[in-house]
Amino acid sequence: MISVLQNVAIDCADPYELARFWSAVTGRPLDPDSAPGDRETQVLLGEGPVLYFNQVPETKTTKNRIHLCLRPDTSRDQEVERLLGLGATLVNDLRNDDGSGWAVLADPEGNEFCVLRSDSDRAAMSL
Repeated sequence: MISVLQNVAIDCADPYELARFWSAVTGRPLDPDSAPGDRETQVLLGEGPVLYFNQVPETKTTKNRIHLCLRPDTSRDQEVERLLGLGATLVNDLRNDDGSGWAVLADPEGNEFCVLRSDSDRAAMSL
């Protein structure tokens, strides 16, 4: 017997607005039945699990124990700038002068996530 990963649940104050942010990050659609004010919604990632946003009364107070890591299809640095423009904040810049490393960002409700090097960034380092 096994278990199949159904979703990645993210507790938040405003599920619809946070899902809209993550929809823009991933380029994937919101559940078509979603509407402002819903207590839960999700971003449909295609195959596999979904990002599920659930309204909770308490605010985030400490570092995430589990977080998402993103590998962009453009350069890592371009993606960091795009995500900052969408409303993310830079939490910790762990990028190195040689091009290695990653950036830790937070979504509009403070949930941390990482932006890794893209495949093209990694290929350029191996030259």
